[in-house]
Amino acid sequence: MSSDPLVVFTPSGKRGHFAVGTPILTAARQLGVDLDSVCGGRGICSKCQITPSYGEFSKHGVTVAADALSEWNSVEERYKSKRGLKEGRRLGCQATVQGDVVIDVPPESQVHRQVVRKAASARVITMDPATRLYFVEVEEPDMHSPTGDLERLERALKEQWDVPAITADLSLLAKLQPVLRKGNWQVTVALHADHRGGTPEVIEIWPGLHEGGLFGLAIDLGSTTIAAHLTDLETGAVIASSGLMNPQIRFGEDLMSRVSYAMMNPGGDKEMTRAVREAINDLTGAIAQEGKIDPKLIVETVFVCNPVMHHLLLGLDPVELGQAPFALATSDSMTLLARDMELSAMNPRAQVYILPCIAGHVGADAAAVALSEEPGKSKDLVLIVDVGTNAEILLGNTERVLACSSPTGPAFEGAQISSGQRAAPGAIERIEINVDTKEPRFRVIGSDVWSDEDGFDEVIATTGITGICGSGIIEAVAEMRIAGLVDPSGLVGSAEQTGTARSVPEGRTHSYLIHDATAEGGPRITVTQGDIRAIQLAKSALYAGARLLMDEMGVERVDRIVLAGAFGAHISTKHAMVLGMIPDAPLNKVSSAGNAAGTGARIALCNIAARAEIERVVREITKVETAIEPRFQEHFVAANAIPHKTDPFPDLAKVVTLPDVSFNTGGADRSGDGGRRRRKRA
Repeated sequence: MSSDPLVVFTPSGKRGHFAVGTPILTAARQLGVDLDSVCGGRGICSKCQITPSYGEFSKHGVTVAADALSEWNSVEERYKSKRGLKEGRRLGCQATVQGDVVIDVPPESQVHRQVVRKAASARVITMDPATRLYFVEVEEPDMHSPTGDLERLERALKEQWDVPAITADLSLLAKLQPVLRKGNWQVTVALHADHRGGTPEVIEIWPGLHEGGLFGLAIDLGSTTIAAHLTDLETGAVIASSGLMNPQIRFGEDLMSRVSYAMMNPGGDKEMTRAVREAINDLTGAIAQEGKIDPKLIVETVFVCNPVMHHLLLGLDPVELGQAPFALATSDSMTLLARDMELSAMNPRAQVYILPCIAGHVGADAAAVALSEEPGKSKDLVLIVDVGTNAEILLGNTERVLACSSPTGPAFEGAQISSGQRAAPGAIERIEINVDTKEPRFRVIGSDVWSDEDGFDEVIATTGITGICGSGIIEAVAEMRIAGLVDPSGLVGSAEQTGTARSVPEGRTHSYLIHDATAEGGPRITVTQGDIRAIQLAKSALYAGARLLMDEMGVERVDRIVLAGAFGAHISTKHAMVLGMIPDAPLNKVSSAGNAAGTGARIALCNIAARAEIERVVREITKVETAIEPRFQEHFVAANAIPHKTDPFPDLAKVVTLPDVSFNTGGADRSGDGGRRRRKRA
């Protein structure tokens, strides 16, 4: 084993040992990490900014000391003084390796920036927002009837709009008098009145008739990505949607790694809270710019998130969520001030509403899915699967609704995959393998042209072919099973066994070669045995969670399945079924709901009655804990086969014929990683 320091890059997960004194930019280039630079490492362009992380990282098996990188140098100091550098950032061309280190490459430093594919779904929503605009004419002050300006504003709202009373904080009171006089006693106020019946609060005030609109944010705060929808609070229209990577990835790709980081590093929870709040501020500014609005017109925000992200967003220590009984600090919904959460990019008096959590590992994101898809109102038995780093699963009908979370891990996001990457232009997202020739054809993000079609090279000239994202690896493994390149146990066959030279030896196992551009200095993209094992672990956890709910419900079949999240929109139902990600069902009974959690957040943003509804509904949902249920492990082991060891999948057999092949020779290490890979809660 090399004695040189270990450098781990996030979010790619790529790692390698490098000699002391190696520039971080050089290490990134040698590992194929997506780190930008246009000035040749002279410290001029700032494209190679990186964020080092310090402390103990059990996920990566390293402890990063404070002197893991070279000291701040004069080039960095000059750049910071002239153009500014975010706190904690270094220039990758200047910082050199001195010890084991974890390096985060922020989105703006990536050549191929991620496409956060959680777009807003079209949805009819009855508009009844908590914050509304009111135009009023306020009586001028009179020495003979001495009352304050706020009291006369309150009187005007009562007389003209039947608003019984109002409150206003000190920052609003400070601007009240000049605005009233500037508007010649005619003003527009933004009034927040929530579903709990409290006294309405004046959030903002403008002179005269305000016609610039009023906006809110619906934010789906995921473990891997943060997606936001800028919404018009008068019409419900989505003005802009944007997203970015969750910067907490550098502390751990999965939730338990982040809890572990908080446990092992004093102040680690505060560090992660600061990182995610800064990212939300950046996202707020970016989406306001995209929507061409003043960010101070954003007066309300709704968050949905899993329990660990919920605690870290609020600045609460998540350690209790890492051990039974997985106690939440609070499971109720919350209404807070944006400024109390250091969300400074929006209106300082903006209101933040956080949906309730269902239980310890079933959070506000699952509640949002329940609000969007309404399983409790379904006459037939519906299984709703929101696929992500930590999957939320709901099963129910008008009689009963069950919920659980399942630790799928980051493989579905393209992480822990040898040629994997986040969804970005140039990443393979679709793939087909000819069952006769075993030859692949594929499509990359940013192109509608397949690799075997005319014009493909011209279309991808600017992006190239850079790797394979989550939807691509799902389809690749499923297609390999259909083409007979992988047997039911997940073992990749040799060239002799499969009849194709694309099955290449790799140590004691084999890989399937999709694309090789090494002759031109490009990447070599393969699906390795380790990749297939990572997908098997992820899909087994997903299936086991769904099957556990079916056991609790006492059923062997469901009437229909709804796939939610990014995968719900980008993975074919056929490939999901071939892998055995979900229980067997007729393919025409499997549908996509897109980003259901984001849709639930928009519903709660636009309709206060929906907030009261979901607060009631979560108390009626029965939570099943996968971490302590022995049947989960039984289902997990059986689901390791592709599609499944014991379930015959009769509906799948009607549309796809899976070859009966076996490549087990009895001597190979079939895990592809020396047997080290183990399942853990993600």
